[in-house]
This record gives sequence, C-alpha cells and structure tokens, in this order.
Amino acid sequence: MPSLCRDCLCQFDAGPRCPACHSPRVVAGRELFDLAIAHMDCDAFYASVEKRDNRALRDKPVIVGGGRRGVVTTACYIARIHGVRSAMPMFKALQLCPEAVIVKPRFDAYARASREIRTMMEDLTPAIEPLSLDEAFLDLGGTARLHGAPPAALLAGLLRRMERELQLTGSVGLSHNKFLAKIASDLDKPRGFSVIDRAGTAAFLRGKPVGMIWGVGAAMRAQLDRAGIATIDDLLRWDQTDLVARFGGMGTRLWHLARGIDARPVARDTTVKSISKETTFDADLRDADLLDGHLWRLTDQVSARAKAKELAGRVVTLKLKRADHRILTRRHSLHAPTTLADVIYRAARPLLDQAMDAGPFRLLGVGISDLTRAEGQGFSPDLLDPDAARRAEAEAAMDRLRARFGPDAVVKGRSLR
Repeated sequence: MPSLCRDCLCQFDAGPRCPACHSPRVVAGRELFDLAIAHMDCDAFYASVEKRDNRALRDKPVIVGGGRRGVVTTACYIARIHGVRSAMPMFKALQLCPEAVIVKPRFDAYARASREIRTMMEDLTPAIEPLSLDEAFLDLGGTARLHGAPPAALLAGLLRRMERELQLTGSVGLSHNKFLAKIASDLDKPRGFSVIDRAGTAAFLRGKPVGMIWGVGAAMRAQLDRAGIATIDDLLRWDQTDLVARFGGMGTRLWHLARGIDARPVARDTTVKSISKETTFDADLRDADLLDGHLWRLTDQVSARAKAKELAGRVVTLKLKRADHRILTRRHSLHAPTTLADVIYRAARPLLDQAMDAGPFRLLGVGISDLTRAEGQGFSPDLLDPDAARRAEAEAAMDRLRARFGPDAVVKGRSLR
C-alpha cells in the first residue's frame, strides 16, 4: 500500500515505520498519491501563537478570550483535556480549568502568522480557499508535475515547514472533495494527517451521525431528528425528492453528502463581507467613559484586521446587547471606504451616544462592511474636518511603530479607560 513518512517525506510501499528514518509517523492509503483536495486546519491556532510568542505559557493551560462574562475564543489542548471548548462561557471554562491562564486575543499577531502560512501554501498551489485565519482548502490537482512530488508529500512538507519555521502545527485532511477533506482534517488532531479515498468513502460514512455533515447545526439536527434521521444510514433510506419536499434545498445537499458527493470547487476568490470585533462585559455598563474606552479598543482591533487583510469598509456598524439580551444595531455610511481606526471610531461614537438611553449594556461590538480593496490608508480629505489628515498621518506613524516594536508599543489615552 502506498505510504509516506511525514518526517522525512520518504515514499515507500508499506510498513508501520519509515524505512529511511524509522519514524512511526506514517500515512498510508491505496489512493494516497492520487488525491488532490485538502483541508488544512491549524491546531488551537490563537493559543499556539500565544505560546510561541511567550515561552512562559508553553506548559500551561491557555484560554484565549474575554473576561468572566465573555466566551472562550479558543483554548490550547491542555485546557481542552479539562473540557474547555470554543464559544464556552468564560465562567464555565474557569470552573473546569481554574488554573488556566486567560490571554486577550491579539488579532494582529494572528493575522501575521496567517499571512506567513498562506505564503507557504501559495508556494504549492494558487488554488487556495481560506475559511478563516487558521484554515483553508487547497486544490493540488496538477501540481505533481510542477513540484516533482504528489500532493500528499507536498502537504506533509507544508506541515513540516510550518513547525520548523513558524513553530506552529496543523492537521491535514486529504480526499477527493471538500466535504470529506474537512471531515478528515478533524480525525487525528493535533498534528494529524488523515485520508478518505474514493473506494473507502461509503464505508467511512456508514453509521456516522448526521451532525458530521457540514452545515447541519443544532436547529437542523432537531428537524432531522423529528423525521427519524439520526445517522448517515438513515439519510440513505430517503429518496432525493422526499428529502427536498421535507427540507427544501437542504434536502438536495443532504442526499449528495450522505453519499460522499460534493462537486464544489476550491474557490480562490471567496469574498470577506465584514470585519468586526465585540466584547462582553464582566458587569453591565452604562458609564459613557468606560464604554468609550471599550469602543476605541474594539475599533483599533477592527482597523488592525482590516489593514492586515488590505480591505477598507464604507459602512460602520455598532452592536449593543442590553441587560435584557435585546440586541440593538446602528449603522453609518461613510463618504469613502476606510481602514483607519480614527475614522471608524468617529463614525461609531455618535451611534453609541444616540443609544445610551437604552443602557445598561452587557455587550458592545463594532464592525465595518461594504468592503473593497484598500487604497493606501483609506483616507480622503474632509473640508469639514481639517485635522483629519494630521490624525491619519499620526495613525500611520503608530502602525509603523507597532509593526517594529509590537502591538502595545503605542496606545491612545482613551484606550486606558
């Protein structure tokens, strides 16, 4: 059976260990060197970046997220052993793992690491479909002739290069379509490499829960459960017309994916529609100065992510959640797209002022949408605000200092509130 050593990239016929370096990290499969659709998912990405950049955290449980009223953004594998999971309320995570170190997200650092990984991917293929900062689909069809190695070897080389050059790890799923590649990447995390080939697709899917299907969340699972559908095998007993009659367009998707059929191509130009950041407070807030400080910090983070992605937004959105959990949203359209924190903040602050009577608030968020490719700083002269150009120049200088000395090298006074 075709086999590949993930450590030295030796290709051989079969065996539990590599004949060249004797490593047990071997991946094998009859179609191993013929498959070309992959999903690469970094392992606990945000937490891994934090541990890489702060070696004192290396052997500690790390949770990236907000305060006690916030939620877990991600957790390292040590914390996950205790039951901590993404999107879990922070208070519950700390009950499960009280010794955890809580780290506030640094999206500029994650964006930099993501760009470095993306550059490594582009050395292999231009057909890359990012899903987030830490995961992407790759189509390596036709690359074997260019690189002199099959896609499986190229992917193993990518993981090895990430570990050696960036001190970050990832897991790969390799298959004949996107649906199965994404499933495969979750089978053996962390540092995994799993293969689902064509011949073994039906056997692999047999008996699996319907929740494994991408896009089947809690609400859809409840609908399927009411129809007596709990596993892939249950879906296989339904005709496509009956599934469509019961579940609409989703019925067609369910029928195909239950059979391992997915014709979606790896789409390189998937469009980002918005960039946003929000925070949940430890206690409900109505103090205008404290809210203003939070608003600036969130705006600064949104601006950093927009600059990292080289995108500018024309619409600024403010999101507020009241103490009774009602959500308020307010929007303002700019006369030109921007990446600047100063411009985003000055559009969002009046929206906050207008909503203050609805307080206190348990959550505050800000975002930009109607995105376009950024041209320079995303600044255009404003006759009604002659100081705008000076502030834009000051922000550019701050960005240069942060790029050289770190994200905390320069902070504005309002961010200390």
